[in-house]
Amino acid sequence: MGFQVIHGDVTKQHVDAIVNAANRALAPGSGVCGAIFAAAGYDELDRACRAIGGCETGNAVLTDGFALPARYVIHTVGPVWRGGGHEEAKLLKNCYLNSLRLARENGCRSIAFPLISAGVYGYPKDEALQIAKDTIAGFLAETDMDVLLVLFG
Repeated sequence: MGFQVIHGDVTKQHVDAIVNAANRALAPGSGVCGAIFAAAGYDELDRACRAIGGCETGNAVLTDGFALPARYVIHTVGPVWRGGGHEEAKLLKNCYLNSLRLARENGCRSIAFPLISAGVYGYPKDEALQIAKDTIAGFLAETDMDVLLVLFG
């Protein structure tokens, strides 16, 4: 088991769970979030997210994957970049850790992440990538899981 950074589409990954870069309302959005809703089945995923009601920044929640090749979608809310002085790095690290822990708690042996917060939330891509890599590597030092970080574009 291990960790790979690949280029591709997170919605096409054959893993136990994919991670959605969600908003706090767990509402359908743009970018990765919109692509996941479209691939999973918009109505089904929307109903599942509405039933949960929301998620705070840095936390993670789980729904079924519906029409996705993944069994689950783990929704995590990344921080909006506000210059780096508002605990953005800590919150972003928590997104990865809480998603990985939730995957482990639900018996997942594989998970695929997008680069959280690096799109419309404006997190600098190089910093976001380093936080993702460091956090995932630290988690894998204690847990046996296959992790993909799927970069788009």
